[in-house]
Amino acid sequence: MRPNQSIFVFAPLIALSLAAQADLLDEVNKALWIHDSDNRFSVQLTGLLDFEGYYIDQRPPGTIDSENEFLFNPRLRLFLDAQITTHLYFCAQVRVDRGFDPSDDGAQIRLDEYFVRYTPVDERISFEIGKFATVIGNWVPRHDSWLNPFINAPLPYENITTLSDSEAPSSRRDFAGRRFQTTEQYERIPLVWGPNYTTGAVVLGTVDKFDYAFEIKNAAISSRPDSWQPTETGWDNPTYSGRMAYRPNESWNLGFSGSIGPYMTNTAETRETLPLGKSIDNYNEYLLGQDASYAWRHLQIFAEIFEARFEVPTVGDADTLSYYIESRYKITPQLFAAGRWNQQLYATVPTGGWGPQPWGNDIWRVDAALGYRFTNYLQVKIQYSFSHQDAAVQQGEQLVAGQLTIKF
Repeated sequence: MRPNQSIFVFAPLIALSLAAQADLLDEVNKALWIHDSDNRFSVQLTGLLDFEGYYIDQRPPGTIDSENEFLFNPRLRLFLDAQITTHLYFCAQVRVDRGFDPSDDGAQIRLDEYFVRYTPVDERISFEIGKFATVIGNWVPRHDSWLNPFINAPLPYENITTLSDSEAPSSRRDFAGRRFQTTEQYERIPLVWGPNYTTGAVVLGTVDKFDYAFEIKNAAISSRPDSWQPTETGWDNPTYSGRMAYRPNESWNLGFSGSIGPYMTNTAETRETLPLGKSIDNYNEYLLGQDASYAWRHLQIFAEIFEARFEVPTVGDADTLSYYIESRYKITPQLFAAGRWNQQLYATVPTGGWGPQPWGNDIWRVDAALGYRFTNYLQVKIQYSFSHQDAAVQQGEQLVAGQLTIKF
């Protein structure tokens, strides 16, 4: 048996052992909370420890980066939350893993998130500055391993398109031909790269049944994790994003999102490939999104639709639509099941002698997951995904994944 596969053999034993120590984990959680008697000041350290394993039908789908059939991907997340009176709140997230997305890389440690939020009076308006997740859509607030009923992200947040953020196509035919390439996946970008922990500022709040958030960030919502740090990408070409939501009652939440900003990196290598006299701020990503969520008793339903347009050098506008709908049902207080349907469709672009051609491969994917929450601090999930592209060579048609999460 391979060493990284043994986790699936011992995971049930680990889960049962930790379940028996629920009181100990509860005491640990209390010990990591410091506060004064009047609750004017509090500091809380929490964490998520994930043990993930993926059986991959090569080539790997989405943002998974591995040439092996099996990938073991442990991950530790530490969260520091500090509240000073009712006006100031600070949050930081440190991650130790093999890369922001599942990969074969060695261990690394990163400060993925840090921000300060100031609330002058009440929840009607707050100001936030730092490095934090994007405000668009309804998946990001529930993207961590404890809240997400699946192990991976919905298709719009991880399906790699044929767009490059570091190289302009040399011709229309070159761009259209990229959908037949199978070796340059990680040089391309999705519509939204996961939770998109870019750097900037946001104003947000709640007024009666309405929520709003408007942000300015240093990189596009499709940008790769390497460019999220302020030391890597400045604010010369910012991205503007926002979301407004309406909650007519306790069951429904309806949202509308939008984003605009250059999606290419401002490096010398990128600028050399652009048409003469052009710069990256001539080529934007425009995104409109609609989202809805519904909760009733043991059932939760979430859905998002994204319409996106990319301005592509030498080509023109490249349009795509991506959406998903997912449901989660609590079978018992501890056992839950989830299903998700995802799809992305591509418009055509001019190619010269070939005539109009799709600039990407239409894809659909179905995800099914089963989870069991042993205690308030221990959870196990297993997932199966099947996808199909309108292409001769498939990209990770089948995926089986398992995840053990310890919360503290």
